[in-house]
Amino acid sequence: RSRHAAPQVFEQLRARIAWYYFVAGLTQQEISDRLGIARARVNKIAGQLRSDGSVVIDIRLPLASCVGLEEKLKDVYGLKSAAVVPALDDDEQQRRMLGEAAASILDEMIADGQGISVGWGRTLSATIKQLRSRRLRDSSVVSLMGGLTRGSETNTFGVSTELAKTLGADCYYITAPVYCPCVESREFLLQHSGVNEVMERARRSDLSIVSCGDLTSRTPLTAINSVHERLPQLRKCGAIGEILGTFLDAHGVPVAHELNETVIAMSPADLKKVPNSILISGG
Repeated sequence: RSRHAAPQVFEQLRARIAWYYFVAGLTQQEISDRLGIARARVNKIAGQLRSDGSVVIDIRLPLASCVGLEEKLKDVYGLKSAAVVPALDDDEQQRRMLGEAAASILDEMIADGQGISVGWGRTLSATIKQLRSRRLRDSSVVSLMGGLTRGSETNTFGVSTELAKTLGADCYYITAPVYCPCVESREFLLQHSGVNEVMERARRSDLSIVSCGDLTSRTPLTAINSVHERLPQLRKCGAIGEILGTFLDAHGVPVAHELNETVIAMSPADLKKVPNSILISGG
């Protein structure tokens, strides 16, 4: 067994350098400091990765630890597939790595004639930036949740618009706020033909692309006044995070809180009915 240990360790080192250098954008000195090896060795391996074909458009050297985690995730949650990338301390660099990995999966899944629904957030925005542009005349993109009053590329309108532009597809928006003032106003909005039609289109989508967040400031949703002022209540109810604006407990069950009763978005129960859904998240 010892004869094979050294080559395996070296291949894992090559894979880690490939991820950090070509995907995360770390400098050779940063990689040297992180891995505890000489910068000259990082430089040499990075050059070899290009010349021997190990690094082309994607990385062909999966990390054994990541592959092991992928298999565990598939087994525990009954997933069709899973992709795990190495962890980074820098949130922006981590999102770039997540976006690269997710885009490589989505590029193979997206085809003309599909209805593609999408959530919001910085991770999804980073993924869309990595997608290959194309022209899907018979496809459509639909937002999965209402929007914010403040503009941002991570807002549901910005994310769905950018995805539709990248795919050359039509785009449909839920023209309503993500949270209504009360249950009655939510019911009134859902009776509006335009909102109801887009929500139904989202439920009929072939592929959904979503992200999730915790209850810290790293999640943009927590900055909304209606959410920020209710964070203590949400935690008391057992909430540990959210998906599409619905707050969940540690078992993935929506908590009993008014925000979950007033959210304008696809519910987790409806999300389960979509033939293919991809969750992209990290941190």
